[in-house]
Amino acid sequence: MFIIESKGGAIACMILALLFLGTWPAILTVLERRGRLPQHTYLDYSITNFLVVITIALTLGQIGDSRQNMPDFLTQLSQDNWPCVLMAMAGGIFLSLGNLSTQYAWAFVGLSVTEVITSSIAVVIGTTLNYFLDDRINKAGILFPGVGCFLIAIFLGSAVHSSNSADNAAKLERLSYGHPEGAGAVQMSSHKNTHSLKDGVKDLENGIGEGGKTKAGTADFLIELENTRSIKVYGKSIMIGLVITLFAGCCFSLFSPAFNLATNDQWNTMKSGVPHLVVYTAYFYFSLSSFTVAMVLNIIFLYRPILKSPKSSMAKYLNDWNGRYWAFFAGILCGLGNGLQFMGGQAAGYAAADAVQALPLVSTFWGILFFGEYRRSTKRTYVLLVSMLVMFIVAVSVLIASSGHRKT
Repeated sequence: MFIIESKGGAIACMILALLFLGTWPAILTVLERRGRLPQHTYLDYSITNFLVVITIALTLGQIGDSRQNMPDFLTQLSQDNWPCVLMAMAGGIFLSLGNLSTQYAWAFVGLSVTEVITSSIAVVIGTTLNYFLDDRINKAGILFPGVGCFLIAIFLGSAVHSSNSADNAAKLERLSYGHPEGAGAVQMSSHKNTHSLKDGVKDLENGIGEGGKTKAGTADFLIELENTRSIKVYGKSIMIGLVITLFAGCCFSLFSPAFNLATNDQWNTMKSGVPHLVVYTAYFYFSLSSFTVAMVLNIIFLYRPILKSPKSSMAKYLNDWNGRYWAFFAGILCGLGNGLQFMGGQAAGYAAADAVQALPLVSTFWGILFFGEYRRSTKRTYVLLVSMLVMFIVAVSVLIASSGHRKT
């Protein structure tokens, strides 16, 4: 099978994983803003994600001859390795719950801040656990200052969200000034002019409307976005989004340590003489559980949606081709990104591989470029945003510098 053995190869995997894992959330965010139900999108995403995992296992997991104590993917499927298989599946459940939660957090908190907070929590908790599970192969004097930087980024991200929410409220208040029924009436009066975005009549991300161009960051833009998107957030407490985001971050913090335990069996749960799970086998079982949870929960959400999203059905889902190929593409990117993260982690240590949690740097780029996030915000919001991103860049650099090399 194909195994990453060099530190340089591991870092290359982390960089590619960072690009892929930072891009797929932006695609799903576009679809939600255009009115596609998150249940439909996530079902499509889950299908291609799992197909990518199977493809990786049957190709990279089968290349060449098996090594001593490292059987290929198909051989391991018949071995008595269930303790580690169950650990890998537990990690997949954590990841699936985290990804499902972020779908709704993106709407409430925004793509950039959601990714910053969830990734920072994942690093603060997950990286610390991985450091001890990996027998401390990473340089503690470098690793933990990096973890501290991520912790600071969590608080900066929360401050950015709070400040940006206040900015948006002020914009809507100014727009509603002089309107006899307030901002709510202004919002509803724009509904008929913006709903056609679902049919592709206009592109909200580019601010193009039937009556001209709506500039990103303006009150009119916020109203159009609220009327078009599938998850309505207007008038809801900012705490809803933060609670969902914190829950997602806790889930993300546990999936990597669980995968680490599945491949290295630090708790000695396997029978004597049974080889550890190779990355590809662990990734298959990890994704199998993640896929199962995603399919079951989203099918339930079709008929019993949460957060007052519209109801749907299996028939409506099957007939909804609006944006389906983009959802398929997002699943491919995520499947490749997670696989590269795990391959790099097996070589350089999973604590260092958590550097891919810097994906908010990529997501923020897409959020600002395409979605108009933080356009026309106050100086305070901009200062907090820049501070958050700078802290992230420092944290990621420190985390990569701490990488060691696993002894085989």
